[in-house]
This record gives sequence, structure tokens and C-alpha cells, in this order.
Amino acid sequence: MQDISTLVLWRRPFVTLYYASHELSHQIVNLTKWVLCHTLTCLASVLLLIGYLCAYHLDGPHQLWLTQFQKQLIWCLYWCGLGILSSVGLGTGLHTFLLYLGPHIASVTLAAYECESLDFPSPPYPDEIICPASGSVLSTPINVWTIMSKVRLEAFMWGAGTALGELPPYFVARAHRLAGEDEDELEPELAQQLVDGHPATGGGGRGLQLSFAQRMRGNMIRLVTKVGFFGILACASIPNPLFDLAGITCGYSLVPFWTFFGATLIGKAVIKMHIQKLFVIVAFNENYLELLVEKCRNIPYVGQLLHQPLREFLVKQKASLHRGSAKQTAKDGSWLSMIFEWVVITMILYFLVSIVNSMAQNYQKRVLKDRQSDKSAARAVREAIVNNSTGRHSTGNGTTTSTTARARYSKRLQEKRQHLKAM
Repeated sequence: MQDISTLVLWRRPFVTLYYASHELSHQIVNLTKWVLCHTLTCLASVLLLIGYLCAYHLDGPHQLWLTQFQKQLIWCLYWCGLGILSSVGLGTGLHTFLLYLGPHIASVTLAAYECESLDFPSPPYPDEIICPASGSVLSTPINVWTIMSKVRLEAFMWGAGTALGELPPYFVARAHRLAGEDEDELEPELAQQLVDGHPATGGGGRGLQLSFAQRMRGNMIRLVTKVGFFGILACASIPNPLFDLAGITCGYSLVPFWTFFGATLIGKAVIKMHIQKLFVIVAFNENYLELLVEKCRNIPYVGQLLHQPLREFLVKQKASLHRGSAKQTAKDGSWLSMIFEWVVITMILYFLVSIVNSMAQNYQKRVLKDRQSDKSAARAVREAIVNNSTGRHSTGNGTTTSTTARARYSKRLQEKRQHLKAM
């Protein structure tokens, strides 16, 4: 296990890239096998795509509806994809709420108070937010609830994407349990918590030698396993970096799919998303934001340095919402926007590096597992041969041991065949 943890790009770059390429080819082969096993589904998808392309290139009154549908679909898939990137990868996902959805909600909030309207011209909205023409009638009052309604679709799709990103840990743990591997494939501490139902300890009293994170993990596992749907809902409804363990726990415990996914979808896309939206909208309220910029002066040493750039950045953002000044403001730029761009680039690069490391480690784990399985199978065969030869000259004890070894070997072969068929 120590060798697997050192298989990262900054320590063993060439070996990591080599293993990652093998893992990628393995996944491509698995995808090809899945396509060959689901020909009807793939054929229906291809026919549906061909029909859509034909309708798209044919002139007619349906073009207006089709264009609106395509724009809305791309918008929903964009935010859903960002949500998947945020939660996939067992804690190494891209934090797309801080990078994309949060700034989008903040921009809509600032624009709503500056323009005193939510009827932004579309197009260019949502690609660009511009105040409506002067003299337009104020259709809806500007408050927290109307702003939440304005960004409800993208927020819901992002939350649904985060729920979809929690499915891989669930399916992996469920596949291990159904394959008969049980807790051997999990880390020992987590396996003991799943089996015993209480936090594992290094010895002595129960729970006395655990850190705060370990205690929180044990409490979450007990909540999910004992309460069920509402326990999963409670864990998914709050910002919870340990929710990947809930997926592993539900998969290992063979919780029904719709129980897990339904609770996760409601918790993340409805309850948690409204909490996050409310926090961002209140934080970027015009009055609170002005107060925050003024309070920056009181920060020791750097307060005076931060106040003026933040003030200029806020003024430019408000000016860019009005027609005629957007292009000029975009050219000016600021060091705050440059820092944000570099933060985004750095987090994306870290996400890509973590994907390569994870692929390489998965490949090495599978190779070590196959070697161990082959050694166990060979050991079982040798035991069967020895016990068979000694069983002829002994009582029923040798015969029973021989039969057990043969049964174990036959079971391993059968599991391998089923695993290959499933792939």
C-alpha cells in the first residue's frame, strides 16, 4: 500500500504516466465491451441523434422551438457537468461552486440591485448580464426570493450534477459486496466501522483515540445505516466533505439505488442548493457589500492596500452592467480578476493531475489484486491435491478439507468468469 501512495506525478512521473495510460486503455476496452453488450440502447441513441440532426438542418416553423430547446439543453448540461466535476473523484473534485456557480449568483445579485430589475436582455443573458433599457417597467420586486427564482434552474442542475457524481463510490462498493469481496477491499478502519456499527479504535476504550474527523465519519456511517433514507437526506442537505463515505456505506450495505439517489438528489439539488444560494445572495447584497468594502480598511497592515482595489473593482463591475461601458470595462481589467483567473487555472490543473494519479493507482491496485488472486488460487489447488492424496489414508477429516479447498477454488473461478462477463 505504501508503494501505491507514492505513485504520483511529482514523485514518479514516468511510471505514473505509464500506468495511467494502461488504465485509460483498460477503461476504453471496458466501454467497448459495454457498447457491444447494449447494442439496442446504443442503436436507439444513434437513431435519436440522427433524427435530431435532420430536424436541425431542415427549414420550417420548428426551427424557433428547436433553437430555444438546444440553448436551454446546453445551458442545463453545462451546469450539470460542472456539478459532476465538483463531486466526482472521492474528494478530489473540482470546486465548481466557488469557481463558477457562486460567482454567477453573485453577478446576478449585483446586477439585480444595480439595474433594479431582473429582466436582463436575452441574448446576451446568460452569457453576459446587461441592464435593460432605461424606462423599462419594473416587473418584479427585487428581493432575495426573486433573485433565487432567477438562478433556480442553473442551481438545480448543478445540484443534480453533484448527486450524479456521488454514484461511482456507491456502485463500486456495491459491486465489491456482490462479488463476495466484502470488507477486504475497504480500508481496515472503515471496514470495522461498517461491520461493527461503531467507530474503530486503535485499542483500549471505544472511540477514545479517534480524531474529530474520524468521529464525524463514524457518526455519519451510523446515521446512514440506521436511519436510512432520512439519514442520507440529512447528510446530503449540508456541506459535507465526507459524503463520499455515505455512498460507499450505502453501496456496501446494499441500500436500494433509488433510496440512495433519491435522498441524495433531494438533499443536494433542493435543500442544500437553496441554503447555498441564500448565503451568496445575502452576502452580495448591495448594502452588505458596501459595508464589507468599508470594513476592509480596518484590517491590519493590508487594509489600506485592499480597500482601493476592491472599491475600483466593484465600480467597474457595476459600470459593465450598463450598455456602452461593458467593452471599455472589459479592456481595463484588474489584478483581482487576474488572480481569480490564475486560481481557476491552478485548480483545474490540480484536478487533472489528481485524475492521472488516481488512474495510475487504480491500475496498480488491480495488478496487485490479480497477482494475489492467482497466488490464492494456486495455493488452493496445491492444498486440494495434498489433501486429496492424504485423504485416501486418513479418516473423513482429510476428505472434508479437500472438498472445502476444491469448493473455494471453484468459487474463485466462477467469480472470475462472472466478472469477465459483466465487463
